[in-house]
This record gives sequence, C-alpha cells and structure tokens, in this order.
Amino acid sequence: MFAALDLGTNNCRLLIVASGRSGVKVIDNYNRVVRLGEGLYETGVLSEAAMSRTLSALHHCADRIEKRKLFQLYAVATEACRRAKNASDFLGKVHKETGLNINVITSREEVELAVAGCATLFHDKLLRRNRTKSLLFDIGGGSTEIAWVRMDVLRGKQTLIGCHSIPVGVITLREQFKKLTLNEYYRMVEYVLDKMHSFECIHQIRAEIFRDQVQLIGVSGTVTALASMILKQPKYCRSAIDGLLLPTVQLKDIIRQILTTKFNKIYDYSIVNHQRLQYLLPGCAIYEAINTLWPVEDIVIADRGIRDGIIATMLQKKPLVSKNYRSRHAHNL
Repeated sequence: MFAALDLGTNNCRLLIVASGRSGVKVIDNYNRVVRLGEGLYETGVLSEAAMSRTLSALHHCADRIEKRKLFQLYAVATEACRRAKNASDFLGKVHKETGLNINVITSREEVELAVAGCATLFHDKLLRRNRTKSLLFDIGGGSTEIAWVRMDVLRGKQTLIGCHSIPVGVITLREQFKKLTLNEYYRMVEYVLDKMHSFECIHQIRAEIFRDQVQLIGVSGTVTALASMILKQPKYCRSAIDGLLLPTVQLKDIIRQILTTKFNKIYDYSIVNHQRLQYLLPGCAIYEAINTLWPVEDIVIADRGIRDGIIATMLQKKPLVSKNYRSRHAHNL
C-alpha cells in the first residue's frame, strides 16, 4: 500500500491505494476543508483556529494510516506553509502529536506532482486531439500553479517546458477583495491577468493556441464544481467529472449564471449553494483570467492533483522522501 497526503491552504487530503497484479485500487480517500491559510494574507502567520482545525484533520489522517501496513507514505504542504512565518513550529507540533512528517515543497515540485498526476490525460487521443502541447492550471487556496508541457506522442511521455506560480488562490483572493460586488469580481479577473503576462511573454502560448496546438487541463475544486453544475449532478460524481472534455464557452456560461443569481439576488439554489460563493467566485475569477489570456476552445476537467502525482511517482519507483512517518505506537514503516 502507498499513501499520499496533501496539506493545502484550503483542504487536507489523504489518498491510500493498494498496488497488485490486478492493478491499483483506492483503499481510502479522505478530504476535509480546513482553511489553513485563512487570515494569512493579512497577518503572515497561521491562526490558532486554522491550526486547530487542521491538526484535528491530520489526527484523522494519522488514525487512517495506522490501520494500514504501508510500503511508503509521502506527505506534503504547499503555499500556506511556504508563506507562513510560524509554519515550521506548526509542522513540528503536527509531527510530535501525529507522527506525520510533512515536507514543505516548492511551487515547482507542486507543479511537477500535478503534471505526474495528470499523465494519462496528456496522452488520451480523444482528449489530446492531435495537439502537441498542454497548458495545465491548478487553482489552490493560496496559489495558482501553471504548467506548460510538451507531449511526446510516440514515446507517451511529457516534458515540463516551464511553470509559473501565482501567489493568488481562492482564500487569498477572497481576503484581498473583501466586498463581493460585480465590480470587485472583474477587478479580481484583471488582478490575476496582470500576474500571468510575464509567463506569456516568455513562452508565447497564445501563438500555439491560434495554431490549435494546445490542450487545456484544469485541476481544482473550482473547475470540478463548475463541471458538476454544467452536468446538473444532484450529487457530485467523480467518475463522471474526471477526464471530462467541455467547451470552455460552457464554463463561461455557468459563471455568467452564477454572477446573475448572486448580484441580482436571485437565490437559485439549483445553480449553486450561495454559502459556497465566497470561495467559488474567486476561483471563477482566476479561471476567467486564465481563459481570457489563453483562449483554448475546450478544457479537460481533472479531478486529480498532487496526491495522484505522489502515488504515480511511487508506483514508478522514482525517488521521494521515504519513511516520513513515525507511528505514534513507535513502529517504523
């Protein structure tokens, strides 16, 4: 068995799989919203409430891990712990109480793991449509990662040409733009756009798009939520979402519907639960900025990410940090 833990700015996620002759089987899949980065934009530190919520979730993860005879575990933390002044103290407390040794990874390592997790999507003929390059984006709670990837069709491999980390995610953007007005929404879009132009200048991605050479892959709760709304799912179904190919105009249409119901005060819960809008709207603004600068006509929705990349890397027997878990009952994995 292999386990991957991803401690993000908004979510804490654990994935445990078993690998055998019949293939890979998911044994446990845990996801909890912890909002670790809440308040971080203004204070520069992780708040006591956020750390308490997160520590509780990590205790649950440790309990689930204790039940398994793991071959390898790799646990990572991303933008909130990269940025917070007290992250080291917090992760030290986590290790002491749960046995989990969580590695703070760089933005490039985060991108590489997201790319590894989406490997099969790069080479699916129906999704790729004879395109030679892929633009992958992952909208997180504290940052948005962008990967520019070259696809080697004959060898079935992909190469990371370049990556860009924007220090803007659904939590940080919400805290920067406190008033959720329609004008503020479009200010968010412009704010994110401004942070991506340097990457476009270097790689000239728009020129490749106009030659129809670019596959767009969206990784995040924002795009999976929008896709679920488009399909009008009464309950979220991952198997119907992961790998779904949609025209980007459909995502724009559903965002327009969300904006209309929100700002015209038409509380249509068949479209979206309005309690979720405080984080969904910033995610929509980030997506709109990406698709405005890089207007690919269709998008592959990926319900996968860092955890999947960690598992894929383990299964390929590539090096990660091993033995990064100390059982609370003093036995080593």
